[in-house]
Amino acid sequence: MAKLIKQPLEALKEHFGFDGFLDSQDEVIERIVSGNDGLVVMPTGGGKSLCYQLPALCLDGVTFVVSPLIALMKDQVDALIEKGIPATMINSSLSPSEQQQRISNMTRGEYKLVYIAPERFRSESFMRAMEQVNVALFAVDEAHCLSQWGHDFRPDYMRLGAALKRIGNPQCIALTATATSVVRKDILNVLQLNEPFETVSGFARPNLSLTISATEKHSLKYKRIREIIKDYKTGIIYCATRKRVNEVAEMMADWGVSCVAYHGGMSDEQREKTQDEFISKRADVAIATNAFGMGIDRSDVRFVIHFEVPGSVEAYYQEAGRAGRDGEASVCELFFNYADTRTQEFFIEGVNPSYKDICNIYQYLLNEVNKDFELTKTIDDIKEGADIKNGMAVGSALSVLAKNRLIERFDIAGSRSKGTRLLQPNILTSQIPITRDALEEKDKRDREKLNSMVEMCYSRQCRQQWIMDYFGEENPAPCGKCDVCESKFGGDLREGTETELLVLRKALSGVARMSNKPGGKWEGRFGKGKIVQMLMGSRSQDVLKNKLDQLTTYGILNGEGTARLNELFKYMHDAGFIFTQKGEFPLVTLTPLGESIMLGKAKAMMAWPKAKSARNESPLKVGLDLEMEEVGFDPKLYAALKDLRAKLAKAQNVPAYVVFSNKTLEYFTRLRPTSMDVGMRIKGVGEAKAAQYLAHFIKVIKDYT
Repeated sequence: MAKLIKQPLEALKEHFGFDGFLDSQDEVIERIVSGNDGLVVMPTGGGKSLCYQLPALCLDGVTFVVSPLIALMKDQVDALIEKGIPATMINSSLSPSEQQQRISNMTRGEYKLVYIAPERFRSESFMRAMEQVNVALFAVDEAHCLSQWGHDFRPDYMRLGAALKRIGNPQCIALTATATSVVRKDILNVLQLNEPFETVSGFARPNLSLTISATEKHSLKYKRIREIIKDYKTGIIYCATRKRVNEVAEMMADWGVSCVAYHGGMSDEQREKTQDEFISKRADVAIATNAFGMGIDRSDVRFVIHFEVPGSVEAYYQEAGRAGRDGEASVCELFFNYADTRTQEFFIEGVNPSYKDICNIYQYLLNEVNKDFELTKTIDDIKEGADIKNGMAVGSALSVLAKNRLIERFDIAGSRSKGTRLLQPNILTSQIPITRDALEEKDKRDREKLNSMVEMCYSRQCRQQWIMDYFGEENPAPCGKCDVCESKFGGDLREGTETELLVLRKALSGVARMSNKPGGKWEGRFGKGKIVQMLMGSRSQDVLKNKLDQLTTYGILNGEGTARLNELFKYMHDAGFIFTQKGEFPLVTLTPLGESIMLGKAKAMMAWPKAKSARNESPLKVGLDLEMEEVGFDPKLYAALKDLRAKLAKAQNVPAYVVFSNKTLEYFTRLRPTSMDVGMRIKGVGEAKAAQYLAHFIKVIKDYT
């Protein structure tokens, strides 16, 4: 353990000018200066960086800080130097001579904090230099990069466990703003921390107003951006692609907005200049891809806009959290169009190359290398030569091959491109030691993350509450200021009467009885229709065949009526008490919040179905119809039906509603009729319309299902 040379409060006042800590900081810092390893999950704006900067000043020796972005390092190092704290960074932005000079200074103990890029640990000479340093603390910032289940996995981070061992396992602290339990477990496993403490601070950001707007047309997105900039002036607009960044930046410039653009296609020098311009407040708005803003300390960001849906809830909340770091009220708005998810699916395909693609690329390398087993082809050349559709997948496949020590990438003199060298050219394609299961599991997890993001966009539960549930916080309260809470829906939220709560808990119990819970996580086995039938005490063949009549919850809500239970399930889904698993069949199961409410351990804040006399009519022209169980709203099917309606309306030169109303299309989506006879039982489908249009819609529904 490093010697304590200064007390935390003394150092806080002397170097940072503060008299006290923010929530959770004091406990974390006390554990660190006491010599404990630890994992700290603290939301953006919670003062995470102080948790390692202050102990660095209190402990005898040098603190190493592993950081993934050059801009992040520069921002923090500049701020420390301004406070008179000896700090530096060592990364690829420096010339070899500058790097060597700083390494020499480091070994002489001239710095208290040294920020390092993770790729430094590839260098044997750097590792030898580290062995000569009196290391007080080893801090791993943005530690979610350690886990392939995190939203920004960096393979270079995987060397940190071995690096720690080589320099004698000094005290280590890992920090991140967002990490699920799976990611936290990975961090601990890779770093092999010694009896670590874990601190997961509250994720709620009460000063942020989170809004998700259904926005199909770009013109509407630009209109809303203009309104937000007029009202709030300073902020960040995140875009999914470089092309979109440039488009939005050009539009901002045309409006006369002081802005900068930032994306991965720019040089290190250009990105650094852009970031400096925004941090120093010479620009009001930054339009950027997702790398921008990690660790950026500009406190007056009043808005964050997502032009398209991000790939995960983790990424969304970390980026949204860059607003309002000064604690002042700020807005975060996401423009949601389901079609935009295709971009994220393309990225998922790009970062998760298939086993077949990896084999094709490896075989291409075997065929094309020279006598020194080297190849200087570009990524595009390899893509074409190996017949790969997604260019991103080539770089990802090369990373997988490099991780398995089959190849290494090297710099080509006078070029920004890299060459490829085979390390074990005697290994045939059929012999490469790569596990298909791991590749498929990573792809599955990434798609689940995107599905969760889409689920949040469609949810009518309080945005903050939904996110708190996602990260595992128990019994979070509604925020009161998101778009859901401020809508008519949100205004209807209440705890419910004793009678309503009893019905709710019975319904949740029915869901639980028809689900599995392996390893503590709920998994659905049946769709909503079957669960409702079971609760109603139906004697249908499916209910009896699956022995659902033998469950303790069978028939316990037979006095409520099918339509009312279907309505209750919709509200339970919107409130986040149940969810529908994606896949071949839409299976319904409990969320952790739903389980707590079922057990009476949490309050049930939700909008409730109207009294029986006031409830909406059934979507069917007749009452109970066991052939037509609701299977849940599917936005893709609804969009396909709308497209068909538009084509039919255009062909006959009539308004779209003349074909079928939006409500009827919604009924088609939820009930999915697959015959003319069944389709004609749905409200809004008369004989004339059925004869003219219904067969076209039945065909689309059949093809879809």
